[in-house]
Amino acid sequence: MQRKHYLIQGGGRGLGLALVERLLEDDEHAQVIATVRTPANADRLHALAEREGEDRVQIVALDIGDEDNIAAAREQVGQISDRLDLLMICAGLLHDDHGLWPEKRLADIDPAHLMRAFTVNAAGPLLMIKHFHDLLTHGDRAVIASLSARVGSISDNRRGGWYAYRASKAAQNQFTRTAAIELGRRSKQLICVGLHPGTVDTGLSAPFQRNVPEKQLQTATGAAQHLLAVLARLTPEDSGQLFDWAGEVIAP
Repeated sequence: MQRKHYLIQGGGRGLGLALVERLLEDDEHAQVIATVRTPANADRLHALAEREGEDRVQIVALDIGDEDNIAAAREQVGQISDRLDLLMICAGLLHDDHGLWPEKRLADIDPAHLMRAFTVNAAGPLLMIKHFHDLLTHGDRAVIASLSARVGSISDNRRGGWYAYRASKAAQNQFTRTAAIELGRRSKQLICVGLHPGTVDTGLSAPFQRNVPEKQLQTATGAAQHLLAVLARLTPEDSGQLFDWAGEVIAP
């Protein structure tokens, strides 16, 4: 059996780190490449890499908001492995320390915040696919998965608000669908999907957790297990769709 190679963008914390840990646990022969924006700050990831060894865990610097940086990371990853079986893109921006916050009304919209949300949530994942897809179009089963959100579904929008996050995630879902069509022509066994992990106990959801029923708030470890189980069941016919953590299709 050929050794598996997995790339987790955003693997230094939260759900990304939980995915790295779960993949290593599930496959004792796999190699996991984890990218982080600032490797020096990824203490838990470095501890994991030291424990597992560099043959099992590699850390690569990657800033999803900078295409030149993404291209440089692609070159480094290519030196580690000439093929990937999974590319998991965990980028997601809902709020930050510079004033970005989910808008409740039109008066709250800030063009700079809109651009920042689209850069991270939509353009970033698409650029990851642009630069890394050739490592996955090898003819064997491979998966490109981007963490998205149910609020990106236009048909599911019944409450309004959250303009930047909703729209950037809707754009991400469209990018995923469009890339899936093109890449499906190059490799019949390549699956390209979006994933909604639910509400996970991470920094992204922390300010909003008080409104989430206790049973609906997932740990990062539990969410990682659910998402990998969904990916394991997918076939090429599922490519281009958005799935929730339970494996149900979310309508556009």
